[in-house]
Amino acid sequence: MNKKKSYILTGGRVVDPFRGIDAVMDIGVMDGVIVEPESVVNPETIDVSGLIVAPGFIDMHVHLRQPGNHAAETIATGTMAAAAGGFSGIVPMPNTSPAADTPGAIEYIKRHTEREGKVKVYPCGCMTKNLEGKEMAGIGSLKAAGVVAVSDDGKCIQNHELMRHVAEYTASFGLPILDHCEDDCLKGEGVMHEGVWSVLLGMQGISSASEELMIARDIIMSRMSGCRIHIQHLSCQEGVSMIRHAREKGILISAEVTPHHISLTDECIKKFDTNYKMNPPLRSEYDRQALIQGLADGTITVIATDHAPHTATAKLVEFDYAPFGIVGLETAIPVCLSELYHTGVLSISSFVSKFTVGPAEILGFKNKSLAAGNPADITIIDLNREFTVDASKFYSKSRNTPYNGMTFKGKAVATVVDGKFVFSEL
Repeated sequence: MNKKKSYILTGGRVVDPFRGIDAVMDIGVMDGVIVEPESVVNPETIDVSGLIVAPGFIDMHVHLRQPGNHAAETIATGTMAAAAGGFSGIVPMPNTSPAADTPGAIEYIKRHTEREGKVKVYPCGCMTKNLEGKEMAGIGSLKAAGVVAVSDDGKCIQNHELMRHVAEYTASFGLPILDHCEDDCLKGEGVMHEGVWSVLLGMQGISSASEELMIARDIIMSRMSGCRIHIQHLSCQEGVSMIRHAREKGILISAEVTPHHISLTDECIKKFDTNYKMNPPLRSEYDRQALIQGLADGTITVIATDHAPHTATAKLVEFDYAPFGIVGLETAIPVCLSELYHTGVLSISSFVSKFTVGPAEILGFKNKSLAAGNPADITIIDLNREFTVDASKFYSKSRNTPYNGMTFKGKAVATVVDGKFVFSEL
């Protein structure tokens, strides 16, 4: 659609959990900024009756693969997939090649985003040099270069003394740590969750304890240092319990859950489809229910995709040898609406909060509501639109999804970034 710089979204149900708003009202946009509707000069009127109008969704756990693996994804294709999925902003992980552990690497991401990006990209830097877990990266210089967080995602610092120094140093710069919690010794050569199905299928398992151990470590480090530590892709029941207890004590710990961990279980591995292979692995139904309860009671404040694109060739091997990870940007909202909203687990305001308020609080973003004067970053959702996943139509360069052919209820139908419609099915 050809949108003017000035327009009014009329008739939509505005859900803005930043301000506690859930009401039918109009939203004005002028020159990329949200304004009061009556102040819009010569506006175009866009009817969004029956649709949810929310602050722009943020995915704080995405792999764009650029630089290093352009065959799987690029900044251009990944940000377009984000726009199609309803995300106005994303945080790309630094496990690229070379790793994003220097100001120059961050500048590369920023420049390519300016030229090719469809949505806002908030860079994340490494905790350790080259993600090796041996020596702390130059976190101060990364902060000056514009990172919003640090992470060694895909790897976990095994040296607790080093992790303590990283936490203390990062806290001094007011940056959060986004941590992939995994003890390498306990993980071993596992390829799926250690449980009944790993025994039945004869596959080497990954114990939940490998995740729990490092979550406990991070809680201690956060308590000692005052650093905000965010647990990525939480997958196990005991982890939920530990985080719940820590948050009750006021420790600056938070967690995210992925759409696949709340919708799929380790039983799916019996299909031997490598599109069900991810890390942390799909766990038991018991764990899945615990994650959903954690979302419902506020223990888990963020939903993030861990969008991990791989080429068809990389995934088209025996299960043991396939890389971990699936794409998720274009399926997250439909999957989560079906699993959480349409089942009554979350209200629509709570649902929106997991993609907006949760990430904003952790990353320190202050202007993400739909209040006048803020950038016009908006996600528009049709709660009742049926969406059948067709991986061949993804904007992402990769097709590694377990959801191909499945039908879900609810979908993002438009994404607005700084007032511009970067994706629209209105």
